[in-house]
Amino acid sequence: MEMIFGLAAQNLVSPIILSFALGLFAALARSDLSVPEAAAKALSLYLLFAIGFKGGVSIAENGIDATLALSILAGVILSFLLPFIAFALLRGMTRMSALDAAAVAGHYGSISIVTFVAATSVLESQGIASEGYLVAVAAAMEAPAILSALWLAMRGSRGAAQVDGTLWREILLNGSIVLLLGAFAIGWITGPAGLAEIDSFIVAPFKGVLCLFLLDMGLVAGRGLRQTRGALGAGAVAFGLVMPPIGAAFGLAAALLLGLSTGGTVLLMTLSASASYIAVPAAMRVALPQANPSIYLTLSLGVTFPFNLTVGIPVYLAVATLLTGG
Repeated sequence: MEMIFGLAAQNLVSPIILSFALGLFAALARSDLSVPEAAAKALSLYLLFAIGFKGGVSIAENGIDATLALSILAGVILSFLLPFIAFALLRGMTRMSALDAAAVAGHYGSISIVTFVAATSVLESQGIASEGYLVAVAAAMEAPAILSALWLAMRGSRGAAQVDGTLWREILLNGSIVLLLGAFAIGWITGPAGLAEIDSFIVAPFKGVLCLFLLDMGLVAGRGLRQTRGALGAGAVAFGLVMPPIGAAFGLAAALLLGLSTGGTVLLMTLSASASYIAVPAAMRVALPQANPSIYLTLSLGVTFPFNLTVGIPVYLAVATLLTGG
């Protein structure tokens, strides 16, 4: 327990977390601080490219084995199954309609790549290595949860979900997935020599860019909380805090079965505990336009995201260290 509190305290005073807190405070205080949309987009593009590229380089250095394929399979299974658990909890803890509960559940089976990047940054600061191919696992976990959410929505409300070509395009050609996998492929092809060429761009500025991105995320989360005040009941907020540890427990079980390192276990726990606020909202707008976006966006970005940054990741690291002997 002392280790968990120590890691949490260390994480809370890191520039990354404090940048998010600054944005959250500014938004709640109604400051006119803002990050231009074009700049926010550029920051997200940089982060996706950097994490994907470094993951590909790691594969080039260490090669491919059965654990990679099994890890991707485990990620897909987790992404598909977690929405069913989330849906059951939401129906028991809140008064949400089946449609809104299905839309929210889809977010909690998919992943937050920024939470993944933050966990990677924490591991680096602790000097803990992890399997680079987990970037590919992260990309594989984006879409299955969307399919689960659509099945849940169609079961609860016939005709509510429209599965058509536009939706499949949103899922398969989502910009974040394309960039992440594309950068991963480039890093894999060019290997350590390619990283050496752009090291000053990919490695050194990474944490500074992450700080600015999380400042913007704090602003977005704060505005969402302010604008949806009263839209979320206590049960919904409780769900946003309870579901991450449940997802992390499933990720932990999968990581132990796969024999992942301490760092890899932390990352798979983090992926399973996170909630999407980019890919899934885009898909829900197409497939479930009747669902209330203020509910699923505020829960994923305003409740679960800060919980994972401030409390979740230190807890996942402490548990993984204890159980893997790292």
